[in-house]
Amino acid sequence: MIDFKQIAEQIQMTGPDFMPNLKAYPPVLELIGTGRSAFAFRILESSLVIKVFFPAFQHIADEEAAIYQTLAASYYFPDLHDAGQNYLVMDYIPGHTLYDCLRKGISIKDNHIVAIEHALRFAAAQGLNPSDIHLRNIIITPTGDVRLIDPARFRQQKQCTQWKDLHIAYEKLYKKKMFPKKIPSFVLELIAYLYKKQKSFTFQAPPNKAIR
Repeated sequence: MIDFKQIAEQIQMTGPDFMPNLKAYPPVLELIGTGRSAFAFRILESSLVIKVFFPAFQHIADEEAAIYQTLAASYYFPDLHDAGQNYLVMDYIPGHTLYDCLRKGISIKDNHIVAIEHALRFAAAQGLNPSDIHLRNIIITPTGDVRLIDPARFRQQKQCTQWKDLHIAYEKLYKKKMFPKKIPSFVLELIAYLYKKQKSFTFQAPPNKAIR
């Protein structure tokens, strides 16, 4: 039996607690992703992923574990296998993220969008608030199924329109025959940057002036 706690303890980080550098990790692991709050590793010779949180974000481990447990009855989300003070262990989901699909020209189809909608409706029915749905946390598997990962922000209170905006872009842009299905990474990153800037911008109208 794999000792997940021991594996997590062997992962060494240096630098700021909120954005550390990865110094070392055991050979049983393969780094597959670096997020805003954690490193994600595939555990070799298994179908599991261990997500180890940065020191400043260790509190998120309990929150995300509880969310995965709430979603346990849904096929669309990975199963949680273990959780510790600073780590989670869940299913490894093979396939391509929507980001990779756009970058590589892999077709995104209507049935994929329908499946995402089903997954988000299920989460909402469990009392969650699906948020932070972006191109990198939606995966299309080799069999064409859809899986969603990283639901850490599904309990936040504010309304998130990110998936709604992506869905609109799919319907009004991506499905058009002339729209390019393969987009360079730098263009995708630029679009993401401009989208975040637009969402964070708050327009303030000038105060009314008294009429003299």
